Amino acid sequence: MGDYIVDIENLSRTFGNTQALQDVTLRVPRGGVFGLIGSNGAGKTTLIKHILGSHYAQRGSVRVFGLDPVKEPVKVLGRIGYMSENRDVPGWMRIQELIDFTSTFYPSWDPGYVKELLELFELDSKQRIRNLSRGQTARVCLLLALAHRPELLVLDEPSSGLDPVIRRDILAAIVRTTAEDGRTVLFSSHLLDEVERLADRIALLHQGRVILEDSLESVLESFHRITLRFDRSYSVAPLFDGAIDSRGQGYEWTYVVRGDKTRLEQTAQSLHAQIVGESPLSLDDIFVSNIHGS
Repeated sequence: MGDYIVDIENLSRTFGNTQALQDVTLRVPRGGVFGLIGSNGAGKTTLIKHILGSHYAQRGSVRVFGLDPVKEPVKVLGRIGYMSENRDVPGWMRIQELIDFTSTFYPSWDPGYVKELLELFELDSKQRIRNLSRGQTARVCLLLALAHRPELLVLDEPSSGLDPVIRRDILAAIVRTTAEDGRTVLFSSHLLDEVERLADRIALLHQGRVILEDSLESVLESFHRITLRFDRSYSVAPLFDGAIDSRGQGYEWTYVVRGDKTRLEQTAQSLHAQIVGESPLSLDDIFVSNIHGS
């Protein structure tokens, strides 16, 4: 398996007439924070369910810790902490009862760490689940995912239901601490500022396909927004090699471009255009441009 804790090759999945995943190849390095981004319906949750062994691969392969999660679920799931977007926990239980029940599935369960998390998340273990707020329920689910100190922490839209303080401070601290301990975090999110703050590496899914995958640093460095002034007026944007989005009119056009800065300057010269403006792009800008241009 090398340095990859998740290794997915040419994975495809359909549900009826819907193509949920198309030829997805994705490798999650060991010991980092991997962000999975995409619009609703892009295939993020379906991909996560394949990693958890909830769905089998109709075509292609999925390996987690070098194992097939469908054929060897006990060996795989015992090493994963999972927090789903749905937060589906039994409302009739008290928090402590749910903790005690969940702990029986994990030999590596850490009661001392549970006490730390209860205090950190400001949870009363005597409370019933049905009496919790949405944010409190999310904290309980996060606690259950973390308590056995998993090798791989999988979080599906982890900020859903969390108030801004929890989202900004506690979740960031938990994700970073887990990665620094040599564990691995895979999380999906539609909050691009959150992904940009936490992830080491990202993959962008669109309509079931991975259209962008790289280290966050490389992604941010490889996309540029430039404004060109041409020597004559155009009614439509002149073709610019590497451009994924364009807008403007007449003599001036602004492009979102992927490529080396020197090559972009050379391309501009070949079009008899002058670069009159440049500005950095956020991950949100890059996401919107890629979706718009795909």
